[in-house]
Amino acid sequence: MPDAVVEGHYREQAALGALVARRVGQLWSRVSPADVSAWAALQPQAVSLVVSGQLVAAQAAEGYVGASLAAQGVTVAADAVVAPAGFAGMSNLGVPVADVLDAPRVRALTAIGAGVPPRAAVEAAGRSLQSAAVSLVQDAGRQADSVAIAARPRVGWTRMVQPPCCSRCAVLAGRFYRFNDGFQRHPRCDCRHIPAVEDTVGSVSTDPSALFGSGQVTGLRVAQARAIGDGANPAQVVNADRGRSRTGMSTTESTTRRGVGRGRRGVRLTPDAIYAQAGSRDEALELLRANGYLR
Repeated sequence: MPDAVVEGHYREQAALGALVARRVGQLWSRVSPADVSAWAALQPQAVSLVVSGQLVAAQAAEGYVGASLAAQGVTVAADAVVAPAGFAGMSNLGVPVADVLDAPRVRALTAIGAGVPPRAAVEAAGRSLQSAAVSLVQDAGRQADSVAIAARPRVGWTRMVQPPCCSRCAVLAGRFYRFNDGFQRHPRCDCRHIPAVEDTVGSVSTDPSALFGSGQVTGLRVAQARAIGDGANPAQVVNADRGRSRTGMSTTESTTRRGVGRGRRGVRLTPDAIYAQAGSRDEALELLRANGYLR
């Protein structure tokens, strides 16, 4: 397991997101509860900060994927190279950064109009703004990582959890996925995906049995914990309670198929939408190139 490489990469990405969020928060602190509209003059600076952070996050993808594979004794030549600029300027859902960073202003004004004290409304909006900045930066890095994986034949990824973790994540630990499989996440999920050519098991963070045996799985009901302790399959025990889906988690992948190139009305497709649409790896690479994520 390339634990040191993975930990270093995600630590750097987290630090970058926190730095950008802090600077964006400093800009928001100049907004007066009496004049929330003043954000319009400051927002372009916030957009510049976030876009720059997204670019830096995406630039790390090639090095991370290569180093992670090398730590596993794997060398796979890439068929294309990540284009970092393709991940800057929009969210992982394809929404322009400018629109995302304007939402807190609208939220604050709406709250004030509904009777929330102006200072409280502005403070709450500021917190949501910083949270959005972190997500924008880190999501750009994660998307770039996924594209760097897709650019390498035979390479997929395994799920590394961060104990303590919930049961939904624990049953997926260490599973190998193809490059175009969506990464299922629940709110505040901090799991990581590791470039790999096959399922890698051997540590608590990637071995479901070890996780449940370590006592670091949270949210289990007494009956579930007892059943697992008595030898029941953890995945079957956990999934038995999931009615919405096999894991109860969501994925950001689109399920709509469109033609090669741009989406409807010329909107640029996100990597997740591309993976969902592509009928083959070659088609996925073509779409990634056409939409500016590979060169």
